[in-house]
Amino acid sequence: MKPALVDASALIALFDPADAAHPRYTRLLQEQGAHLRLHSVWPCIVEASHLLRGAAKYAMLRWIGHGAVQVFPIDSTDLLEFVPVMQQYSEPPRSSMDLADAALYWLAAETGIQTVMTRDVRDFSRYRLPDGGVFEIL
Repeated sequence: MKPALVDASALIALFDPADAAHPRYTRLLQEQGAHLRLHSVWPCIVEASHLLRGAAKYAMLRWIGHGAVQVFPIDSTDLLEFVPVMQQYSEPPRSSMDLADAALYWLAAETGIQTVMTRDVRDFSRYRLPDGGVFEIL
């Protein structure tokens, strides 16, 4: 199985039928889901939960709760690793790296997983991992 990180934007697209990327991510999971092992972090789930409404939010939480996504814990001391990266990718004229992106970046650095499901192509295309690697965007 191929490991892949899941960003809030992909979670939203998967569960909001009105999202423009909904068909794309639904098809991706139908075609490759049996070959993917999905991973995420709480900031991404919280962000997606905040932005999804009603039945879509509950469906996402049930799906994750049933084990579709392995959720990695973040210790408070891990935040010390987030800050320099967030500062690096938040210098003008670039957009700011938010906590959810920083958490996925950290998880990629910790696990070696460089594949990410995200609609945030612009930002994840510019992030460079500590080893110089780039994200493969699904």
